[in-house]
Amino acid sequence: MAIGLGLGMATYTFSTAKGYWRWVKRCDEAGVDSLWQTDRLVSKEPFLECLTVMAGLAGATTKIKFGMNVASLGLRDPLMTAKQCATIDYLSDGRLLPAFGLGSNRSRDWVATGTATKARGQRMNEALEIMTRLWAGEEVTFSGKHFQYDNAHISPGPVQQPLPLWIGGSSEAAIERSGKYGTGWQAAFDTPEEAGVVVEKILHAAERNSRPMDKDHFSAGFGVRFGCWEDEPVKKMAEDFEKRTGKEASRGIVVGNGDQILERIQSYVDNGVSKFILRPIGIGDEEMFEQTEQIIEDVLNKSDQLLEA
Repeated sequence: MAIGLGLGMATYTFSTAKGYWRWVKRCDEAGVDSLWQTDRLVSKEPFLECLTVMAGLAGATTKIKFGMNVASLGLRDPLMTAKQCATIDYLSDGRLLPAFGLGSNRSRDWVATGTATKARGQRMNEALEIMTRLWAGEEVTFSGKHFQYDNAHISPGPVQQPLPLWIGGSSEAAIERSGKYGTGWQAAFDTPEEAGVVVEKILHAAERNSRPMDKDHFSAGFGVRFGCWEDEPVKKMAEDFEKRTGKEASRGIVVGNGDQILERIQSYVDNGVSKFILRPIGIGDEEMFEQTEQIIEDVLNKSDQLLEA
């Protein structure tokens, strides 16, 4: 397995767009594997819209890949989403890493938009089938319970064939979905041991569906902070994490130094996960840059110490 370390962002903590683009440029130049934007439509805190960010990154970077962590497909039209992804992949010369999930049923996005959470798994399955067929260049006629299309087609198609498709979620339905449609999987708030169990189940699901599944395409993400749990940005993120997920913050946040972050990464590697999204925790441009530089110096540049499972 080739270990890849990307950086992600949830809440938008930069003071200006100029500061954000300066951060993006630094990541592109530093050899960061990929950039990821969390999806949330309704929030009192600043949140960038993930697909718009992907389009911006396509023009602002030259080497780095980028993806959504993860976009809620239950809230999106599959034809529009497929067209957006194909366009972004085309304009970036094949650097998009689309990733989709159901989205948390705790999210205000559902209530605020009047979208029912019931049958959202069925809607997602239909959408994934439609999108993968469109990306493959098919003319799609589809008559499902939730979506109907008559000879839908998109052009230009994505540069990557097949276009990677990362699926989020660790329920039995999500596992089956990953095995049937996905080319990769993203852990949510799973511990390394829990993620390892899901990895094995997805590999079996892919085998049942007679599909290849690269063992190198399993990922996990978590917040990181060089500092202590009493730091104000950490307390704020920990409170939000526990309120939003109902789980202990330590599942989704690592606080301390580079060795502790590498130790968490190694635990996932030992359980079959090789791609990572580290989300620097900071407030304001300078703090985000400071945290990111420490990640580059003490994690990214030392990742060759990690041992493959």
